[in-house]
Amino acid sequence: MPLSVVTFDIGQTLVDLDLDFLAVRLGQRGAAISADALHAAMPDAWRTYDALIESGASHPWHQLMRTLLTGAGIAEPDALVEWLYAQQATHNLWRKPIPHMIELVRELRTRGVVTAALSNSEGHLADLLQEIGLAELFDAIIDSGRIGIAKPDPRIFTLTLEELDVKPDVVVHVGDSWAADVEGALAAGWHAIWYHSRASRAQGDDRVPIARNAEETRAALTMFGVP
Repeated sequence: MPLSVVTFDIGQTLVDLDLDFLAVRLGQRGAAISADALHAAMPDAWRTYDALIESGASHPWHQLMRTLLTGAGIAEPDALVEWLYAQQATHNLWRKPIPHMIELVRELRTRGVVTAALSNSEGHLADLLQEIGLAELFDAIIDSGRIGIAKPDPRIFTLTLEELDVKPDVVVHVGDSWAADVEGALAAGWHAIWYHSRASRAQGDDRVPIARNAEETRAALTMFGVP
């Protein structure tokens, strides 16, 4: 059977922003904001984030959090946003597993597919995945913060295959960032799937299928020859 490798970005591909955890963290900092208020403010925060991405912003983390906290009722959120960002390495807010995508990874592994986490992170990705019970899903965990190379640099994709020590017949990367995940994978000579649960249109590259859920991701992987 041909050998397939599928690598996954983590944030907004396999795990989501955990608003319940965020509410706890804010409370620890003296800001009594309910998870319900954060959930209500989240759609507008994502609209702001997506608009910034489309305008060329690479990683508007601060703007996303500022819009979210303001919408939840915090009048002056800047100090909290900076604190959350400083804490991100050890208290990553993106930690809520996306169930249907996690099941897809499990399914791939039962079919003999090699899977790896390939993420731009702060250097503690392996610890986070161990903490939330997902580390066992990956044959390698590649964290830009540890190796000093970040997507879209094609070298991080090459290093992933070196870490896996395999020569696959098919290799596909799945991620939510067009600039980092899709363009990086294509530059490395890989296939790419743009996973974007809120996307209403593709970016216009016929080589790259768009997937909004696990079913569409599975269909795209099959198209590339992944069993």
